[in-house]
Formats: sequence, C-alpha cells, structure tokens
Amino acid sequence: MAAVLATGGVVATSSPAQAANPYERGPAPTNAVLEASRGPFATSSTNVSSLVSGFGGGVIYYPTTTSEGTFGAVAISPGYTASWSSMDWLGPRIASHGFVVIGIDTNSRLDQPASRGRQLLAALDYLTERSSVRGRVDAGRLAVAGHSMGGGGSLEAAASRPSLQAAVPLAPWNLSKNWSSLRVPTLIIGGESDSVAPVSSHSVPFYNSIPASAEKAYLELNNASHFFPNTVNTPTGKQMVAWLKRFVDDDTRYEQFLCPGPSGLAVEEYRNTCPH
Repeated sequence: MAAVLATGGVVATSSPAQAANPYERGPAPTNAVLEASRGPFATSSTNVSSLVSGFGGGVIYYPTTTSEGTFGAVAISPGYTASWSSMDWLGPRIASHGFVVIGIDTNSRLDQPASRGRQLLAALDYLTERSSVRGRVDAGRLAVAGHSMGGGGSLEAAASRPSLQAAVPLAPWNLSKNWSSLRVPTLIIGGESDSVAPVSSHSVPFYNSIPASAEKAYLELNNASHFFPNTVNTPTGKQMVAWLKRFVDDDTRYEQFLCPGPSGLAVEEYRNTCPH
C-alpha cells in the first residue's frame, strides 16, 4: 500500500488500514512537503467537455494510485472573465496531496457569484455521479474553492450545501457581506493590496460574519494583489492543502499548520478559531 512521490520515486508507506483515521492519506506532513510544487502522490488528468450540463467543462486531476481507497474532492472556479487556465497550477498541486480536483470553466465568463456557486455544486455532482473517475471519489467528503467571483461563488455553494466539508475562497468578491448562515469550515485568503475586492470590504467582513462554530480562518498575504492566485503562490498552496486535509480528510496531523498558523514575511495577518 504505497504512494510514490511524483518528484523522485520515494515511497511513502501510509495506508487506510494502518491509519487510525480511515481517511488519512500519505505520509506525515512537513513544511518542506507542503511548500514543494508537488506532494507525495503521482497524478494524472482528464478533460471534461464543455457540453456537460450545469457548468462549462474543465479538467479533473486525480492521484493515480488505486491502493489507498477513495479520495476527498474539491471543485474550483475561476473569477470574472477568467478561465480555469488562469489558476490551473492549483489542480495538480492539490491532487498530489491526495485529492480529486475538478477545475471548472463557467457557462459564461461573465457569470456572477451565485451562478458560479451553482456551477461548483453541479461540478461536484458530475464528478461523483458521472465522471470517469467517480470510483476514486468519496462523495461524502467534498469541498469548494474559487478566485474572485469564483471565491464569492464558493461562499454561495457552501451556504447552500452545508454537507460540504470545506470551502476556500481566494480574494473573494461578493455583493453579499453577511454569511452568518454558513456552517462549512471556511478558509479565506485575501491580498493586502487587492484593489478589485479590497479585503476591508470583502474578505474581512465575510470572515467576521461566519460563525466561529463553523470553524474559519483568514490569511492575508502581505502586499498581494487581487491576482495572487493566477501564478504559483506557495503560501496559498500550502494553506489550502492543510485546510482541505484537516477538514475534508479529518487529518489532525495538519492541525500544526493551522494553529497557530502561518507567519513570516509573506503573511500580513492570520486569524483562526483555534483550537479546532
């Protein structure tokens, strides 16, 4: 029962049978593993036609191993006028830590957050019910994420489907500021220098309105613009994986990266409902 490191053939020997937590996947995490461009699982990908119903197609990334059981999954939406290719570095990066990822294109590049939220949920339904990799996915362990209006859409999706295990809005934009009904563990990542969705009128009030009982965190990246998810961003990748591992996989080995949380030159601010 082994997962082979995609970056060099090192073998990790963790399996569901060996782990106290049946959803635990991969070796014990380290800063080096989370900050690398790829995690411990080799991955592959498959394209989704734009003709599917409910969203505009996209790409599915998944671990190639079949020996570790099923995996949790996350659907990710791009922002206003953007396509999935604008942030597709996140697909293989998250999948290589033991998740199935569907990065979507939207029906229209002008779709607003509510529509993007519905499309994220449609993508998860497609992934678990009709996709070619549905046998690799645990339909009970699902999450959403997105950038800008896609981030606002991930809040919409999480509010409307409380059975989700996690949400990760990136530089989220939404006209709705009150998310007090949200019950899904939510990590919001904002940019200090965002002039499109300023954190003072978007990320911060979103975070403040989510009840602490839902579990939440807010990471503000030092001097980052609205477009930080559009290029490889190590603090974003690291924190997203840790959050998804902790709440989709219930893997408490990742708690150390959430509490007390990230610090350093890249971090302007971090808030959390620690301890979980």
